[in-house]
Amino acid sequence: MEGGNHTRVTEFILLGFTTNPKLQLILFVVFLIFYIASLSGNIALIVLICSCSHLHTPMYFFIGNLAFLDLWYSSVYTPRILLNCISQDKSISFGGCASQFFFSAGLAYSECYLLAAMAYDRYVAIAMPLLYTTTMSRKLCTGLVILSYIGGFINATVLTHETFTLHFCHGNVIDDFFCDVPPLVKLSCDVPENYQLMLFLLLTFNIIAPSAFILASYAFILVAILRIRSTEGRRKAFSTCASHLTAVTLYYGSILFIYSRPSSSYALDRDKWASTFYTVVFPLLNPLIYSLRNKDVKAAVKKLTAGRIHF
Repeated sequence: MEGGNHTRVTEFILLGFTTNPKLQLILFVVFLIFYIASLSGNIALIVLICSCSHLHTPMYFFIGNLAFLDLWYSSVYTPRILLNCISQDKSISFGGCASQFFFSAGLAYSECYLLAAMAYDRYVAIAMPLLYTTTMSRKLCTGLVILSYIGGFINATVLTHETFTLHFCHGNVIDDFFCDVPPLVKLSCDVPENYQLMLFLLLTFNIIAPSAFILASYAFILVAILRIRSTEGRRKAFSTCASHLTAVTLYYGSILFIYSRPSSSYALDRDKWASTFYTVVFPLLNPLIYSLRNKDVKAAVKKLTAGRIHF
């Protein structure tokens, strides 16, 4: 990264949310509660799906993988936030920043693809119920999940390499709580056109394209639901995709709010609390979204609890 008058950046300073010690302590407690709840909820959901045979279906296979992603997704950000809240040292090494950046991008992109795969699963379940088991075979489901991971981390590799080869000549202070594209771009000397093109392509392939696929899937789902004659049948059909639709709306809504801005807005301060939602809060919401209103999960919890009590 050395060249001309550019000084090599060896570390970054994460300012976080506030420098007020009392507020930092309050934030530490709040984020710790969220982190413990997120870990507990996602681990419990994974264990429940693996333990109960009647949850060994394509839908819960995807939900289990979503919980796995959220488990690691929250762990990329929250420990660093907690450390910043109680430590006077706000620095993070260049390599540490790049690693956090890579894994956060890889997990986020993988989740985008996984949510798109889940939309297709819901379409098959509602539009072709008699062929659901045959169509959504274990081989297909496993392949979709593997492709989601591969696609997510390949794109994260490209993004990380291109971002951390930028020249950072506007200091090393990141006015945020984690290493992300907008604050890093703000520190760079300039933003090459090929980098902006790369960001546009990544936004297209990882967010806009999956979003379009999900919207198309739900358009076909809506058509299929309208063809159901009974009101009860329509209600049941809608309830099978309500949780996924809620998760998609919250996740894509928060991401598009931040990353669909033009490059000229990178010089402006971002709303840290908006990014807090999808980095810290959302991994906690998924277990709640897929559990509280899900009869199968509730039945599995009762069965598992009864079994423990019995033994």
